[in-house]
Amino acid sequence: MARSELRPVIKLRSTAGTGYAYVTRKNRRNDPDRMVLRKYDPVARQHVDFREER
Repeated sequence: MARSELRPVIKLRSTAGTGYAYVTRKNRRNDPDRMVLRKYDPVARQHVDFREER
């Protein structure tokens, strides 16, 4: 079964400048814009915004 381009793999990069990143999938139909999630950055040891990288 081929992977659908409707749910591509994206990289979420920390805005704290630590270089830490999460990898996840998103639904392009529901979230056509760049995704921003508040997640834990273990390098900064706090919750920060993670922005979608292309």
